[in-house]
Amino acid sequence: MTALTDSLAEGAVQAVLEAGELLTDPAAVQSIRSKGETDYVTNVDVAVQAFLRERLAALAPDVQFMGEEQDNTGLDWSRPCWILDPVDGTTNLIHNFRHSAVSLALSEAGQILFGVVYNPYSGECFTARRGQGAFCNGSPIRVSSADRLEDSLLSVGTVPGRRKLADTAFRQMRTLYDTCQDVRRTGCASLDLCWVACGRLD
Repeated sequence: MTALTDSLAEGAVQAVLEAGELLTDPAAVQSIRSKGETDYVTNVDVAVQAFLRERLAALAPDVQFMGEEQDNTGLDWSRPCWILDPVDGTTNLIHNFRHSAVSLALSEAGQILFGVVYNPYSGECFTARRGQGAFCNGSPIRVSSADRLEDSLLSVGTVPGRRKLADTAFRQMRTLYDTCQDVRRTGCASLDLCWVACGRLD
């Protein structure tokens, strides 16, 4: 039996909305630690994860928890599990670029059942449930009708943590750029995917 109920989904969304407010204070970032080349964790990442781990455990004690800022060995992927990126776009957060998100999903038996991505700067909360569509602040969303690269606005990444791949990445980007209308690089992959889902990117 699935772990997902309407009340659990609503409770998870509310918890993510509350956690997201921790990102919006320009003075929120007090400590920065490097986990690798251009890969950082701040006190905000840690605080958001701790807050959501506690809230989600209260909502569903039997659901496992996977968070970016912890050791996740030993998880049983046949059982329900929350998957959290507490701050997608940490580098943006460090620079007060104001384009970061809290991204949470619920997985069971290898399938994603539910997801929520919250951009606290715009107030947009994207949600989706398997087989039930996707929404922004409760209103249904849909992908664009573009079916040719020539009519498309694309999102790209620059692999900052793997600079040896930069030549390949930028070469591929140039190939796409020469065909599509334009490209965007925002530094927050979860929001890029949400923007594809609501037709802002193709």
